[in-house]
Amino acid sequence: MSIISDQNIIALGAVLFGLAWFGFWIDTQPLGKKTSGVIWVLLSAMLLSNLHLIPFSSPIYDFAGGTLVPLAIPLLLFKADLRKIFRESGPVMLTFMIASTATIVGAVLGFYIFDLGEIGPKVAGVYTGGYIGGAVNFLAVSQAVEMTPEEFSVSLSASAMVSNIALAMLVALPSITWITNHLRPHESGFHVGQADDGEGQRSVFRLTHITGAIALSFAICAVAGWIGDRFSLTQYSILFITILTILVANLAPKTMETLEGDFDMGMLLMYVFFAAVGAGTNANFFASAALILFIYGMFIIVVHLLIVLLAAKLLKVDIAEATVASGAALVGPAVTAAIATSRGWRSLVTPAIMCGIFGYVIATFIGVSVTALLN
Repeated sequence: MSIISDQNIIALGAVLFGLAWFGFWIDTQPLGKKTSGVIWVLLSAMLLSNLHLIPFSSPIYDFAGGTLVPLAIPLLLFKADLRKIFRESGPVMLTFMIASTATIVGAVLGFYIFDLGEIGPKVAGVYTGGYIGGAVNFLAVSQAVEMTPEEFSVSLSASAMVSNIALAMLVALPSITWITNHLRPHESGFHVGQADDGEGQRSVFRLTHITGAIALSFAICAVAGWIGDRFSLTQYSILFITILTILVANLAPKTMETLEGDFDMGMLLMYVFFAAVGAGTNANFFASAALILFIYGMFIIVVHLLIVLLAAKLLKVDIAEATVASGAALVGPAVTAAIATSRGWRSLVTPAIMCGIFGYVIATFIGVSVTALLN
């Protein structure tokens, strides 16, 4: 029995949103930049539930997973204009596709090498989605393959540690002499435009934009739900939501581009869901399963980097483009753009962002396909 009852929706809502705030705050601190607010939200919520301060299950947790998650997907993908992505990503896109394939190879190969238990196919799918796209795809694939909250929490926590190591490896790659000696040096003559890495930008909250985006997201989710019911494919509603959102984003790119605050609202809903997932995680299950998933995740990263570097050598891709393409898949567009900026690769900032966004578009479908294949 927990101190806060599972039926005390108001109190639990305060806890979940408080944990989401804590995650966003951590993200602004040096510690958060080295780790991630997500992992702190998960661990904090898990601590509260395992100390019996909040319950392991509650209707509000179900609401977060069943309603807030689908609602967040369109909000995070409204700006996925495919024409703009391919126009501005330049030759880095080819290397990004190789990097995505490398992730698939690592996930499938590791599945047969390591004993992941019954959740193996699910983990392979969500890790593939996460290491091609990002947290939004990790989450979407987990919903599509019907991961339990405990399985999701353990998988995400282990993956977060792997992602931090992957980031450190990406930052170090251009400084490793043995690697740079075998790859073509970066030539700054390639320009496809520049973009800000997102640091220092302030979000603008406009009620007309936010309410319109949320209403559109609800409409997309409703249509996707109807399609799922109509064809008895309700478990793939997340995929239908993704497809419909991409259609909207590409049929009305200029309108979607002017929206402000939609992505931030989507992130808020996701952080609330992460808090709910953490609250539903039993520490005993976490301790027994996390290590093997961490090893599996590291195996995927190592295979990914080896294939990308080998392809860069054979195709004469320079070290900067290889690093940016790999980073767009493994750690997402914003972080990769920051790496490119810090290295002085200003011409590669836009390709980093565009390839990362394209990863968001394709990763959910690839992740679900990997799970289906391994099943």
